[in-house]
Formats: sequence, structure tokens, C-alpha cells
Amino acid sequence: MESPKPDFRICVFCGSRSGTRPAYIELAQHLGKAIASAGFGLVYGGGRVGLMGEAANAALAAGGEVIGVIPEPLARKEVAHNEVTELIIVPDMHQRKALMAARSDAFITMPGGIGTYEEFFEILTWSVLGLHAKPIGLLNVDGYFDPLLALMEHGVEEGFMKPTDLQRILVSTDPADLVQRLPSFEVAPLGPRWINSDQT
Repeated sequence: MESPKPDFRICVFCGSRSGTRPAYIELAQHLGKAIASAGFGLVYGGGRVGLMGEAANAALAAGGEVIGVIPEPLARKEVAHNEVTELIIVPDMHQRKALMAARSDAFITMPGGIGTYEEFFEILTWSVLGLHAKPIGLLNVDGYFDPLLALMEHGVEEGFMKPTDLQRILVSTDPADLVQRLPSFEVAPLGPRWINSDQT
């Protein structure tokens, strides 16, 4: 008998590398397990390497649903995780991000590189533009995102961002805490929708 489908799915953005500190791997594993233990589904970039693979494997080991979305060129390079619950292969990165967002009810960003930053800022931008009202979480492992948060605070101080932009982000150092609080996190009120989703 199949397990019931989760009614809440969390998209996880994180590195395809593991980083230099053991804490990165440990927290990725704890996050995957916490998502599954809460009865939620995990949506991610479909890879089997780095923090992506660690989070996915931990969720699977805990009996959770894991949906991977990966572009066909990366899948051909054998980095796709073929043991996930559902692996969706798309033509390009743009369709990957759009589908991950559509299949998710909330987002958590873990440490990662340029691609992870880009995913985080795009989903935050979509919230600011009124394209979604889904909760956005930031798992700040060992202060990894302290400089990023300081940069955004600087943006507010210099008049390029609104204080409400930062209020759209739930920051925590604890994976289980973040997973539990995210579904009820009250997102800052949406302003007028500047564009439609097909115009991003």
C-alpha cells in the first residue's frame, strides 16, 4: 500500500558540493530527516551529489517523499538521483526552477554557491513582486549567511530595499525548528503584482 501523498512540500535550495565543514553535511541530513519526520515532502534539484544528495538521502531514509527536478544536460552527466520518489527531467534551468516552485508550498535555502544564491534571490524577488505568498526560510549553518543578511540590511539602510523585504525571510540555525515554524510563518503582506509568472 502506497504512503499518502504529503499535503505540504518544502523546496530545498543547497549546494551541489559539500563544503569544507562537517556541519554542512550534518545539517543537510538533519533537514532532510526533519522534513520527512514532519510528514512533508521534499522538492529539490534532483542531484545525488553534495548537500543536495545528503538532504535527499536523509529524507528517503526517514520514509519521506522526495521529488527531484533536474535539467536533461545534468541528468546525462550522471549526477541525477535515480532513487528518489519522483525524478522529473526538464530541458533547462529555467523550467527546473519554475517547476520546483510550482510543486512547493515553502522554501528553505541552505549553504551553497552561486546557483543557490540565485535560487534564493529569485524566489525572494517573486515574493516582493507579488507572484507568491509562500514562506521562505534560511538555514544559517555556522553563520554562513551572516554576510548575506548583513548585505541585505545594508540595502535597506541605503534605501534600495524595504524593511518588509527582510520580513519575508524566516532565519534559523536549527533544521527541525525551521521545518516546524515555516508552514505557519506569516509572510509580509504582498504588494501589487508587478508582472505575471510567465513574464519572469
